[in-house]
Amino acid sequence: MSLGGGGGQLEELSQQLQELESQKEQLDEQIEVLNAEQAEIDEAIEALDVIESDGTVQVPLGGGAYVRATIGDVDEVVVDIGGGFAAEQDREGATETLENKKELLDEDIEEVKSQIAELEAESDKLEEQAQQAQQQMIQQQMAQQQGQQDQE
Repeated sequence: MSLGGGGGQLEELSQQLQELESQKEQLDEQIEVLNAEQAEIDEAIEALDVIESDGTVQVPLGGGAYVRATIGDVDEVVVDIGGGFAAEQDREGATETLENKKELLDEDIEEVKSQIAELEAESDKLEEQAQQAQQQMIQQQMAQQQGQQDQE
């Protein structure tokens, strides 16, 4: 019994759905990364709020190694300002810069969520098309079976 043209269409729709799902997963991972960046910024802002001059902190050296250090002046904070550049700012300026970065991350997250919503809408349309194609294929098969039975 032949599937007719519907089988190829279903296969194509299935591939498109898989591709959309893969894209959605990548965007979900992107949101996770952005959320992690926001958490780091929150930690930095909180640390700037509670840290005091002459306080002791552990400074990461990399590779899981830390060194204890004494803060000379809390109003001398070096903040990454983007593009591979950093600037020395006072505590208030550093906090403001970090808050601005966080707002930009919020915008990025909303943009990614919007892209996910578009992919989900497209996926819903493709699923509907697949269901319609499957129903048409079943109807064609039933009509073929009926025609064969009528000929017998």
